[in-house]
Amino acid sequence: MPPRLTDRAALQRNRARADAMFLQATAADDVHERLIEVNRTFTAPAVVTGFPNAWAEWMPSATIVEDTETLDLHETSHDLIIHALSLHWADDPIGQLVQCRRALKPDGLLIATLFAGQTLHELRSVLAEAEVAQTGGLSPRILPMGEVRDLGGLLQRASFALPVADMMPLTVTYDSPIHLMRDLRAMGEGNAMQQRQRMPTRRKIFAQAMSRYDETFKMDDGRIPATFEIATLTGWAPADSQQQPLRPGSATHRLSDALGTQETPLDRSND
Repeated sequence: MPPRLTDRAALQRNRARADAMFLQATAADDVHERLIEVNRTFTAPAVVTGFPNAWAEWMPSATIVEDTETLDLHETSHDLIIHALSLHWADDPIGQLVQCRRALKPDGLLIATLFAGQTLHELRSVLAEAEVAQTGGLSPRILPMGEVRDLGGLLQRASFALPVADMMPLTVTYDSPIHLMRDLRAMGEGNAMQQRQRMPTRRKIFAQAMSRYDETFKMDDGRIPATFEIATLTGWAPADSQQQPLRPGSATHRLSDALGTQETPLDRSND
């Protein structure tokens, strides 16, 4: 078996002491806007989350499901499932999506949000540079982040219909890198990687990393930026009523006729 990505016990401890929900709230606002655009009434929604109290407040009509490896979801029980900003911690993200698809009724909707892309690229780079300079090696500190193209492929592998993936970039500014790291802890997004170094990090590494952060990224107003990118994956449980792609060769009209252009046959004399 491949090595585990996440220490679930450490993740639960981190989440238990979290009290900064502003990025979770941002994700919730975005989900609400998307549901308005869908223009459908959902009668059996569920939310998969590591922060049940917050999401129970934001979506009081939804069944709240704890973010665990095996989700407490029953087959074809929901017409909407929101996997709320926690899929980046999954050891088996495809397995999580498959569980959600099985729990959806035909033509039910999944909206999954997660940190991805260039999230915390500033902090990742300065920590890596400082640790290599001080120790000659690297230890796992920040989760690997998926790119939007790859994340869209997860939906296809989980057999969702009409899959779509997009990215919402956010820049948050702080007085200093120390304030950023304190905020990550307050978000419940501290290091919970299974392969993380268990010994305390050398002070020289953090000192050098903080200095590099200031030197490289400090803005004109003296604050430092931190990039977060929230990927949103949407897909539908397959249903016979959904639009289906046409069989290749089944077109009844030529594209050239629709465009009003002259069609030129390919020259295959040299094939």
